[in-house]
Amino acid sequence: MRIYLSRPHMSGREQEYVAEAFASNFVAPLGPQLEAFEATVGEYLGGDLHCVGLSSGSAALHLALRIAGVGTGDEVWISSMTFAGGIFPVNYLGATPRFFDLDPASWTIDIARLTDELAVADREDRLPKAIVPTDLYGQSVDLDALETLAAQYDIRLVLDSAESLGACYLGGRKAGSGGDAAILSFNGNKIITTSGGGMLVTRHKDWAEQARFLATQARDPAPHYEHSTFGYNYRLSNICAAIGLGQMAVLDDRVARRRTICQRYRKALSRPGIAFMPEPEGQRSTCWLTALTIDPALTGVSREDIRLMLLEHEIEARPLWKPMHMQPLYTGTPYHGAGIDESLFANGLCLPSGSDMTDDQQDEVIERIQILLDRKG
Repeated sequence: MRIYLSRPHMSGREQEYVAEAFASNFVAPLGPQLEAFEATVGEYLGGDLHCVGLSSGSAALHLALRIAGVGTGDEVWISSMTFAGGIFPVNYLGATPRFFDLDPASWTIDIARLTDELAVADREDRLPKAIVPTDLYGQSVDLDALETLAAQYDIRLVLDSAESLGACYLGGRKAGSGGDAAILSFNGNKIITTSGGGMLVTRHKDWAEQARFLATQARDPAPHYEHSTFGYNYRLSNICAAIGLGQMAVLDDRVARRRTICQRYRKALSRPGIAFMPEPEGQRSTCWLTALTIDPALTGVSREDIRLMLLEHEIEARPLWKPMHMQPLYTGTPYHGAGIDESLFANGLCLPSGSDMTDDQQDEVIERIQILLDRKG
């Protein structure tokens, strides 16, 4: 049986909520299940937050950046190691990305480098319109430091928390609850899923109102279709939201299982040349995917040796995100870094981490990797 990287894992309650939506005939993009899903996520994240269910995390980022005032010619400073959907909305708006490296101690955006470059940009009167750091593989960025910088320079902060719902920052503060806005993803491979979908989370009530307006084709209040600006068809389906309600009931259980899977990998595979994604003290990652690096000089095997071996046995593993500044699309785009993300991409691998993976399945993954390492080491 194929072992997947991270597949949907249903709780068993989703059908109940979907049946309620069908029974009431709320199968359109609006309805009570969507309202309940938004309220449930907001309550989970805590604080005075407003949630807007959308068709994807990319849609949420697109709306957040537009509401933040990002437009043609503006700069958006962003983590280079991220999924493409976490950068493309910058292009949609005609803005220019400026990419930043990672801190090796956390694998999230390098705050020290960002601080230095903001000081330079301030002197040269070229500050960015927004900063978009990524909560990589389920680990929260340094919220306090980023919010301090954003306030100091009066820059909008939009957190890409697509991979980190369920993670905690220092003091129990939930990932996805900071900045001017945060974006969540409920894609099929995430910790919880609505089959496809996302959410914009913001402490600004007016941002949430604008997001709802723009996400429903920017229809002005009138008995006919009246438009004073352009919008998008970005609202989350009420049926998908019903699935999300069933998923939210088990979010913490799913996070706990993935963290257990990560710890089992760490215990079994830690050896010279194998390094796992670090978790800063006081933080709690979701371990959405267990990510590690392989030093071929010490192990005798490369990332690709392990990946291809696993693939031969129908076990899905995947390289870490290829940094955006290395992508053909962004050739020549400004990048600030020492190549930490480049090294992670060259040597990094994500192992199967789905919460429905059994211990026996994980043992098979571990055993096959151990055999290869012992043979080559």
